[in-house]
Amino acid sequence: MSDRKPFEIAREALKQISARKMPPTPANYQAIYNEIAGTPNDPPFPVERLRDIVRVLPAKTPGQLKQRALLESAIGQLSWLGVKNALVAYGGFTPTSAAAPASPVMTKSVGALSAPALTAEFMEQIARLIEYTLPALGDDDPRFREQTHTLLLAMRRPGADADVPAVKLMLANFGHRLSFAAEEQAEVKSTLLKLLRLIIENIGELCADDQWLKGQTDALQEAALPPLTLRRLDDVERRLKDVIFKQSEAKGRMMASQREMRHMLAIFVERMSQMTESTSSYHGKLEETARLIEQARSFSDITPVLKDIVGSTRAIAGETLSARDELRSMREKMEASETELAKLHQQLDRMSAQVRHDPLTGALNRKGLDEALEREVAHVRRKDLPLSLGMLDIDNFKALNDRLGHASGDAALVHLSAVAREVMRPQDALARYGGEEFVVLLPDTTLDQGIEAMTRLQRELSKRFFLAGAEKLLITFSAGVAQFNEDETGHDAIRRADQAMYLAKRAGKNRVIGA
Repeated sequence: MSDRKPFEIAREALKQISARKMPPTPANYQAIYNEIAGTPNDPPFPVERLRDIVRVLPAKTPGQLKQRALLESAIGQLSWLGVKNALVAYGGFTPTSAAAPASPVMTKSVGALSAPALTAEFMEQIARLIEYTLPALGDDDPRFREQTHTLLLAMRRPGADADVPAVKLMLANFGHRLSFAAEEQAEVKSTLLKLLRLIIENIGELCADDQWLKGQTDALQEAALPPLTLRRLDDVERRLKDVIFKQSEAKGRMMASQREMRHMLAIFVERMSQMTESTSSYHGKLEETARLIEQARSFSDITPVLKDIVGSTRAIAGETLSARDELRSMREKMEASETELAKLHQQLDRMSAQVRHDPLTGALNRKGLDEALEREVAHVRRKDLPLSLGMLDIDNFKALNDRLGHASGDAALVHLSAVAREVMRPQDALARYGGEEFVVLLPDTTLDQGIEAMTRLQRELSKRFFLAGAEKLLITFSAGVAQFNEDETGHDAIRRADQAMYLAKRAGKNRVIGA
């Protein structure tokens, strides 16, 4: 290797290109530079050509899908070793041709037919598969339960692999019965969801004046929407428990304030009653004093009467001042309680609003998206301004989950949403639409501007690698953008954006297409 400095090698390379009368292309410059420096002249990494090859590779098996994802990752990291390992492994998952002759080990003759050999191990695998499906089908049908038990006994009976026609017939009958059981369970699930939604709607109508309950009923409505997943239900349950705890605490303080106000009102009424009695007594005293003064014949007769009325006047004046101070204090306490109640109501409303956000990413959930969409559509129709909607889906998210685990998948979702919020304008809104799907609302934005905004987000993501442990990953997404039309609903525009996003996936991923 040459000991010359890089700038000297670069200068000499330019001289050699000129002396040899070679075109000043990057490839020629690299070749001359490596020749002078004494380093291997490796060709540039053909990223796009390799990605074109990846796009046409079939992914008919889970193994092929995994290796294709690893191949895409190796291309993104410019790793020839990773490309080599992924291609070699991919070849191991290529299914054999249907035209290849069947191995005598894999088939055997059954009468005049040739069928795959049902070994005892294979029978046991099928039996376990049947057992794994049973919890999802319930045990309400005794005939189906008995038929399943009989089939499992037959498949696990010694020598069952030799009686293929009988096992095949029993499996066919079981499959027929299984289809009915599965349809029934699906119908039961659908009906239960309908009943649940009816109950929640009824609770919402009965408690229409209780705004603090609105967030809870909205969360339950969202949880009851198909498709149901345990992960989604766990997220809603965890979020809802937290909100219920906070609301219970706040409502307890609100009830205490209300009790204190009722107590003060009771004292006020009692005090007013006492003042009324005192005033009535004082009025009677005045009438009696007037009568005595009229009957008096000398000042000596008037003096004790005047002393008595002066004492009564002082007493009623003292009571009046005391009542005034007490009522003023009660009024201040009531004003403070009203202020506290207003704060508590605002706090309850804020807590109810918490269930409008996705707990993982902090983006709006479906309920929050519906409200934001309704607001923006009304704004568009009122002021005749453009509105664009972007639907984006993370590329190869399933492969990332399978290879690195769900925790890394969740972290990738958080990473994308954090970058998106930094790039978006304050008036834009980000909502998690599905597992790895997000919707971006872009007010005052035309279709071309919306495509440019989503492309800008793609560029920003490409600058920030996602760290999964010690591994750097490039997160990309495919997106579709649609501009809202006045003759459609907001969800119609989302569907058009979703269709454009699907076309972006089909076109090679990591791109934006307008609807």
